[in-house]
Amino acid sequence: MTDYRLLIFDWDGTLVDSIGRIVDSISVAAAACDLEPRSDAAIKGIIGLGLPEAIRTLYPDLRDARLLDRVCRLYSEHYLALESEPSPLYSGVAESLEAFRAAGYRLAVATGKTRRGLDRVLAGRGWQAYFDVSRCADETASKPDPRMLHEILAHCGVSPEQALMVGDSSFDLQMARQAGVGAVAVTYGAQSVEALRLHGPRLVIDDFGELCAWLGVRSVQDIVVEG
Repeated sequence: MTDYRLLIFDWDGTLVDSIGRIVDSISVAAAACDLEPRSDAAIKGIIGLGLPEAIRTLYPDLRDARLLDRVCRLYSEHYLALESEPSPLYSGVAESLEAFRAAGYRLAVATGKTRRGLDRVLAGRGWQAYFDVSRCADETASKPDPRMLHEILAHCGVSPEQALMVGDSSFDLQMARQAGVGAVAVTYGAQSVEALRLHGPRLVIDDFGELCAWLGVRSVQDIVVEG
């Protein structure tokens, strides 16, 4: 197995169970702007993109910049209201991230969230200094453009072959492939396993904790039980 040094994670749908809130927030914002409703499946299909890119993908005929800004603003307001109680981490995430840190891996986040949004949720968990680096869609190119990963690799001084991208969307996997980075797909997020497998991930997992076993990292729970 490749000697990975850097693990890069998507946020929504990979580390955090927020897909339902994203779908609801887009639906509410679209309805408030008198836009035609989109199915839950269609909305899940754009999760991972930056918010403006996601709205343009759902509504390709939307060319009014002011209307686009209003949809984005209403989305953010509704999502923030829902996040008064933070979206929970998926099962096994907290323990696995601790195990990766203990094993010496560098950790990063590559997300379609805004910088303001990511900073808010990291602060809510006391994780402001938890990851070595993070990149957000509003401060670089949106997925699947590989620029986000190029910047993370450069910051960490790590080659593409030594990094692994973990995500729940085709955009994560496309971005990784374009950056020359290996990818792991999680099946419990926004997109179907069939859609994910089309992009040739090195591993497909149904539970975040499976990544520990694949990388040969002992989970914190195993260490506690053994001790």
